[in-house]
Amino acid sequence: MQINRRLFFITAAAASAPVAAFAAADDDIATVQRQAQELNDAVTYGRADVWARYMHDDGVYTDEEGTRSTKAEIVAQITPLPAGISGVLTTQDFQAKRTGDVIVTTYVADEHETYHGAALHCQYRNTVTWVRTQGVWQILALQAMALRTDPPEIALAQLDDYVGTYRLSSDVAYTITRTADGLSGQQTSGRTRPLKAEVRDMFFNPGRPRYRFVFMRGADGRVERLIQRREAWDIVFTREL
Repeated sequence: MQINRRLFFITAAAASAPVAAFAAADDDIATVQRQAQELNDAVTYGRADVWARYMHDDGVYTDEEGTRSTKAEIVAQITPLPAGISGVLTTQDFQAKRTGDVIVTTYVADEHETYHGAALHCQYRNTVTWVRTQGVWQILALQAMALRTDPPEIALAQLDDYVGTYRLSSDVAYTITRTADGLSGQQTSGRTRPLKAEVRDMFFNPGRPRYRFVFMRGADGRVERLIQRREAWDIVFTREL
């Protein structure tokens, strides 16, 4: 995702957010909200000068991929949104806190995007720190975190292929059983969670999209191992005979 799209996510949500009730009387928070709208318009129309004005010289932007950018790097990349891309954002769970000349806002940016005819829905938890410098509220720190969602579930006929106990060590195992709704899994001393199929031999726990359960088959087609994939790290369980 290019920088101008990431900034669009952040600023549009801040601009459309209803200010929290406890902060409604704070004119400076209203100013920050208005400036966020100016920043959104500036990204949409390629107005780099607006970002140069409202970004603190020492400002740091961290995107949802963990990339850190300076003010100069952000301003240099401000261009109009590419042809074929548009989006509408609403703000959920908006909160603002002020202490002296610092205002911190956090909110969920709910985005419905059209990308060359394809409809996308994304959510971001954004945190923005504003500091007043010589009478002007500027962004000192800006961070976006993508909120993950569960993948689509598919129906599989051969669920019995996965039933059994998979062992990591002498004291840690993962047991899969059949239920009325499909499959469930439980790790030693852990809670029982449903397992839903994303594709053949790959499952997930609803509400835990950072985890995947990948089943490996042997030459005879029988499931032999279970890989519990946590982000990019794999924990391998071997099926008990």
